Amino acid sequence: MEEARVAALQAMPIFGGLRADVLEALLAASATVRVAPGEYFFRERDRAVSMFVLERGAVELLKEWQGVEHAIGSLAAGDCFGEMALIDLFPRSASVRATEACTAIELSTESFFRLFETDLEQFALVQTNIARELSRRLRAADEQLFRVRFGARELAPELALLMV
Repeated sequence: MEEARVAALQAMPIFGGLRADVLEALLAASATVRVAPGEYFFRERDRAVSMFVLERGAVELLKEWQGVEHAIGSLAAGDCFGEMALIDLFPRSASVRATEACTAIELSTESFFRLFETDLEQFALVQTNIARELSRRLRAADEQLFRVRFGARELAPELALLMV
């Protein structure tokens, strides 16, 4: 099972290029989390101390506006969320709620700090990968904001895959 998990992580952009031994160490320090449909992995404004890799199930991303939660995206098995916690250490920017029974790997900021202490090159690689993913999402959000500002009523089809 561990070998399959390592291979699955290596196929993800955030973990691409990381050595198997590094991923095995991260997995050894991780927790497996199970969340029932309708339950939350975390809520907007919660303290952010980890990221999640969704192994099974699906989730929706929610933002609160004037006391009401609004869906802003969805993710499925193979996606990750909460990675901003590894970069900025700010509270959660959105809520994540399971829409199906979910199993996820929870990777703590502490485990990445240990990677920093033991293998700076691999730590720098994962931080670069996360920065690239966040940059990709920011570009999509900027484009959508631009389109809305100038009257577009629908999300551009090419942006739908980038918005999460």
